[in-house]
Amino acid sequence: MSAPGQVERWVLAARVRTLPAAAVPVVIGASLTRPHPYNVVNTLLCLVVALALQIGTNYANDYSDGVRGTDEVRVGPFRLTASRLVSPRAVKRAAFAFFAVAAVAGLALSIRSSWVFVPLGVSAVAAGWFYTGGPRPYGYLGLGELFVMIYFGFVATVGTAFAQHGHIPAGAWWWGLSTGSMACALLEANNLRDVDGDRASGKKTLAARLGRRRGSWLFALFVAGAVLGAGLGGEGLVGAVALAMYIPALSLAFSSKSGRELLPMLKQSSYAQWTVGAVTAVVMFVTR
Repeated sequence: MSAPGQVERWVLAARVRTLPAAAVPVVIGASLTRPHPYNVVNTLLCLVVALALQIGTNYANDYSDGVRGTDEVRVGPFRLTASRLVSPRAVKRAAFAFFAVAAVAGLALSIRSSWVFVPLGVSAVAAGWFYTGGPRPYGYLGLGELFVMIYFGFVATVGTAFAQHGHIPAGAWWWGLSTGSMACALLEANNLRDVDGDRASGKKTLAARLGRRRGSWLFALFVAGAVLGAGLGGEGLVGAVALAMYIPALSLAFSSKSGRELLPMLKQSSYAQWTVGAVTAVVMFVTR
């Protein structure tokens, strides 16, 4: 197989299928303001912050895992650093460039809404870098799900809702649970695939600690969180859609397949997350 081109390699390493984890909480958080109108500018700023943080984190992980050598036995998507097609320094610069974009958009959002977003933004950048960076990356200690739930669930969803009109709508925390659970399910789809490689390289993700079989129940737990959060947030229909959309991924999670055979799980989980976000936005617009 030929190496990807100059542009394609960066697109692949940005890991587009993980971007719903950033975009969907913003879409749902903005939808919670109904029947009040959306604050379009603040919503777009939230979206820029979320996407830039996600891409920056993906590049940061690429760099940190690559220089540690933990991507040498990886079966997942293309990696810039491990492929040796791009220098580690260039990947690191790209990560911080996207973190800078997130910081600028976050500062603009803070000026327009609340300065509470400044410390939240600083902590989000730190969480993105130290997931696999630094001397003791928390992603290697099985704490990735906790931080994903906090930042891609509660902070992104409740924060976007608050940025609309300066208050937190009813049910926002339940929707934070739902979006955070979907983001964690996406992470588990990735980590279940890499259990063997992560164990071999000493990367002790929660899935690697639990093992392939028990890790399936962790994935199911996050799917349940997505369904429960939507239901308790007041939209049982969205919860039912979420459950239906995750059935293919659940089926694969509880199959005997492993490694590269689990690659479709990430795609299925991504589609489920996009669909739930879109359905939630439509339902909120029609019924509120």
